[in-house]
Amino acid sequence: MILIPIDVDAALNSRFSVNAECAAILNVYPGYYNKVGYNIPWIGYFATIDGNEIVGCGGYKGAPRGGKVEIAYGTFKNYEGQGIGSRICQQLVSLSLQTDPSIRITARTFLENNASTSILSRNGFKCIGTVYDEDDGNVWEWEHQQRQ
Repeated sequence: MILIPIDVDAALNSRFSVNAECAAILNVYPGYYNKVGYNIPWIGYFATIDGNEIVGCGGYKGAPRGGKVEIAYGTFKNYEGQGIGSRICQQLVSLSLQTDPSIRITARTFLENNASTSILSRNGFKCIGTVYDEDDGNVWEWEHQQRQ
């Protein structure tokens, strides 16, 4: 799995706009980076297996605050059910820990068991409770349990 940065400069992302799923994401990122900042490596990424076809995306909901960072990820429609989301999650966790081994890594899901809750469980996350999210309302918050 290779994570390709979504640049703050929209012109540098133009090669991705031929893919409709990428184009939809690219429409959101300028405003998103204005809101949370553009602080490498705490940015958004497209995911590819072979360096060519984009199979999903993932990233961080901004730079860490209070020693904590939140990840998010998704698999494009034609690649669902193939372990792509789990691999993107693994890559985001790995990048976080390489950058700052003391970081607490979190993720949020809707209040139901679904593919994302399974991905998080398989990748060492534990549900730590319900929190209010300004975009999604009440959600489950998950935290990565670092192995000692």
